[in-house]
Amino acid sequence: MALLTDFEQLLERENIREQVCALIPAVHLMRDLGASLPRVDSFGGARDRILNYLQRFPATAIAGDEIGVVSGISEYARRVRELRVEMGWPIFSGTTAKEMIQQEHYAGNGQHELDKGLLETIEAMVVDDYILLGDQDRDAAHRWNLANSVRKQKTSVRDRLLSYLRQNVGIPVTGEELRYVAKGATEWARRTRELRTELGWPVSTRNSGRPDLPVGIYVLEADRQLPEHDRVISDPIRVTVLERDKFSCQRCGWNPGNMMPGDPRTLLELHHIEHHVDGGENVADNLITLCNVHHDELHRLGINGNAALSEWLASD
Repeated sequence: MALLTDFEQLLERENIREQVCALIPAVHLMRDLGASLPRVDSFGGARDRILNYLQRFPATAIAGDEIGVVSGISEYARRVRELRVEMGWPIFSGTTAKEMIQQEHYAGNGQHELDKGLLETIEAMVVDDYILLGDQDRDAAHRWNLANSVRKQKTSVRDRLLSYLRQNVGIPVTGEELRYVAKGATEWARRTRELRTELGWPVSTRNSGRPDLPVGIYVLEADRQLPEHDRVISDPIRVTVLERDKFSCQRCGWNPGNMMPGDPRTLLELHHIEHHVDGGENVADNLITLCNVHHDELHRLGINGNAALSEWLASD
C-alpha cells in the first residue's frame, strides 16, 4: 500500500524496483480473479470475456479499468478494437460517443429524442470509457477493410468521409468507422453533419429524418447531391419541420417506417414552398416534408408557391 500512496518518495530509494517486482504476483492474482468473474463455459478468451461483460450491461458506460479486470490482460484496448473492427460490435469509446452527441444535438424530448438516461450516460463518459449500443453487424469487417483503404487517401477529412459513405450507399455505418476514416480527427462528426446541411448529401441519422436508426448510425440514403438552392437548412429548422409534419411525406404519407424492398421512396427531404432560388427562405413556414419521389415530381412539374403546392397536394 505504501508503494501506491508514497510513490514519489519511494522512487528515490534504491530498492524501489525490488518492491515493484514483489507486487507482480499480486497483479497477476488480481487479473486472474477479474477474469473469473464473468465466467461462462463458452467464454474463455479475453475478447470473449469482454464481449460477455459488455452484453450484460448494454448502453452502460464501462470504465477501461473495469474491462482490464474482466479481460485479465493489459492489452484490453486492442481486444475491444478487434470486437469492433473484425466482428462488428458497435462499441463506442467515450471520445467518439460524446463527439457524436455534440454534433447531432439530441434532445431530451420530442419524436427524435434520445433516451434521457442514455444521453446523460454518454455526456458523463470519459476518454477511456466504453459503451455497447446495439447488435452485431456481420458485414462490418468488410467495411473496415474499405475504411482502411479510404483512410490512406491524401484528401481532406470531409472528402474521405464522403468517399467512404458513397461506397456504402444505403448501408448503416457507425460513428467509429467515420472517425477511423477521418484518422481520429475530432471534427469528423461536424464534417459529416456539414455533408448534409451545407453540401446537400442525404446523410440520415436518428436525429435527422430516420428516427428508426440506432444511436451512432449514419446512412447515405442515395448517391446524389441536392441542388444548390436546397442546401443550408439548419438542423433546428429541419427538426421543427419534420416534427410538425410527423416525419411523413405530405403528398403520400410515406415515412421511413414504411420502407420496403423495391420501393423507390427511401428518404424524406425538405422542399421550399417558395423556391430558394426565387428568394424563398429557410424557415419552417416555407418548408414542407416530402419523400424523395414526390420531391422530384414536384420539381419536375415546376410547382412553385403556396397556391400551386396546395392544389398539387389535394390532387389525386
